[in-house]
Amino acid sequence: MAVNASDVTAWSTRVTNVVPKPTTTPTVFIVDNDWAVVTEIGRTMRANGLPVRTWKSGAEFLRAYSAQIPGCLVTDPCTEGVSGLDLQRELFARGIDTPIVFITHQVDMRTTVLGMRAGAVTFLPKPVQPAELMSAVSEAIARDASNWARHREHNVIRARLAQLTPREHEVLQLLMVGMMNKQIAAQLGMGEKTVKVHRGRILEKMEVRTALALVSVLHRANLQRSVSANCADA
Repeated sequence: MAVNASDVTAWSTRVTNVVPKPTTTPTVFIVDNDWAVVTEIGRTMRANGLPVRTWKSGAEFLRAYSAQIPGCLVTDPCTEGVSGLDLQRELFARGIDTPIVFITHQVDMRTTVLGMRAGAVTFLPKPVQPAELMSAVSEAIARDASNWARHREHNVIRARLAQLTPREHEVLQLLMVGMMNKQIAAQLGMGEKTVKVHRGRILEKMEVRTALALVSVLHRANLQRSVSANCADA
């Protein structure tokens, strides 16, 4: 039996309405040892209506950066001190997925592979052409907006899961492996009518109409483990 796509779409719409998008205009964060490069990129961004924040070193950026501001990072992977690749690794370690556009005089294969595997948007050679840079930054900002939307959905699902009772978590875990009400009743030592009651409350709290739609939403948000963990903690 297929998942009703309208159920999942309606759920996603409610998520968008419940959790507001960041109101701050996306900002382009620029880090480069060469202040002339920083100035030129900043000028290009502002000319296209984008606010910028600038730093001459990766260390200064890490001290001042706030993950609560949407946008993207433009930096050289080979800057002195804390390099752009170092910044990428540090942000990842902090659980921050701000998209990065790398610009560099030294486009070598190893650096490019490392950066792209870690999720960089692209590598551009210096001096950067304004049109190429704007295209890359636009892609990065679009990716960041998608990340924010995914995080909002993830947070809403976790909040709704937290409303479930320990018993409801147990029922949900068995629903997710495809058990029918009769099988769940036997597994948990309860009546089938009681299972139906728990199932109805789970769907109500999670704001979906069917168990299949719920499973689809949980898989999409990669929260299956969270369901199992909550059940184990109960």
